[in-house]
Amino acid sequence: MNNTTAMSYDVHIIGGGLAGSEAAWQCARRGLRVRLSEMRGGPGEERSPAHQGDALAELVCSNSLRSDDSEKSAVGLLHQEMRECGSLIMAAADAARVPAGSALAVDRGVFSARIEQALTSQPTLTLARERVDTLPDAGLTIVATGPLTAAALAGSIGAATGADSLAFFDAIAPIVHRDSINMEVAWMASRWDKGAEASLAMGGDGRDYINCPMNREQYAAFVQGLLDGEKTSFKEWEANTPYFNGCMPIEVMAGRGVETLRFGPMKPVGLDDPRSISPQFPNGRWPYAVVQLRQDNKLGTLWNMVGFQTKLKHAEQVRLFRTIPGLENAEFARLGGLHRNTFLNSPTLLDRQLRLKSAPHIRFAGQITGCEGYVESASVGLLAGMMAAAEATGREWQAPPRTTALGGLLAHITGDAEAETYQPMNINFGLFPPLDEVKKKIRKEAYTARAKADLAGWLPAITT
Repeated sequence: MNNTTAMSYDVHIIGGGLAGSEAAWQCARRGLRVRLSEMRGGPGEERSPAHQGDALAELVCSNSLRSDDSEKSAVGLLHQEMRECGSLIMAAADAARVPAGSALAVDRGVFSARIEQALTSQPTLTLARERVDTLPDAGLTIVATGPLTAAALAGSIGAATGADSLAFFDAIAPIVHRDSINMEVAWMASRWDKGAEASLAMGGDGRDYINCPMNREQYAAFVQGLLDGEKTSFKEWEANTPYFNGCMPIEVMAGRGVETLRFGPMKPVGLDDPRSISPQFPNGRWPYAVVQLRQDNKLGTLWNMVGFQTKLKHAEQVRLFRTIPGLENAEFARLGGLHRNTFLNSPTLLDRQLRLKSAPHIRFAGQITGCEGYVESASVGLLAGMMAAAEATGREWQAPPRTTALGGLLAHITGDAEAETYQPMNINFGLFPPLDEVKKKIRKEAYTARAKADLAGWLPAITT
């Protein structure tokens, strides 16, 4: 696609993932002419190593958008702020929700379909299935190509920034067919029964996770199997690339110590095994370790292994994961995988409006800016879309207060973070201006109360 075509539109958005879809929605709903370029589904049927299909806003890793608690959780607060801003991603997630306790998990297919239908219904939006190899040299542009930007465009970005992109590994967890799980061994429960009320409201029964118990011997053998299992070999471009702590392969965690997994994705705390009920333990005992699976689609036919991102070879995954009690005959809809993510050193390269300092007609959005997580990626797309719409219509942009989740994340990406040590970041209360005078046990509630009040004062500035 040439730049002349791009300039016939008010805004050109490159990338149809979560951030690009959200940015396109924010621009189109304000009446701007939008060209949304997505290479998947175009000539040659190109897609990244992590994508399975051509749907917009495909969820390539987990189906969970994490906690939906807007009173005590930073990501739950971010959910609510995005809803208040008219987020398409959040509207689709709410419509595609499946039971997951206090978490917001979705049916992937329903989620993506609703987003694509909403965008293609916009009269001022054109969805172009095309690959863009170079950054446009003019015209308002939002680059939201994600952490797996195609090589040619990545080279163009590198030339424009004058700096190498940073990189880290991101891994995908396996998905299991529900009817292949042995429920005579596994059982349904949420940790500490947390989120039971939210689950019941969503049609669940308050027991939203399948739990596969392990005793000490089974756990020790499993950890050894992770360490000994055959892994995918590193490619030359992967050398010296660090892992991101929030999405670390399970075998890498196991290598940090034999007990590490029992305090991470396999922790048994708060999960009473009903098959161990006795007079001494009327609710059952906690197993030595637990593998949890979370519902992955509305039908409840697919369940993903929570925290089981891995770079084990596929045959090794099948062999080892079938040693987990309850998964002896597991059939896998998808096995785990590993891919490299890249991101910009945004505090150095971008201004406070996500614009490339060396080419301010170009904004970046989503994970390529160095945020981490579905919700964070979409939220930066939301902000980039609002910023571009304000610029296109000659309105002054007013940034969200730093006391909000949106404002705290934006400030971190565009200047608050240390450039020399910049790493992908999830939303967390550490990005908010501190409330040291508030007692620690009620500080989360104080952060969220302040954020909600300040967001309410800011919202009128972005309603048009």
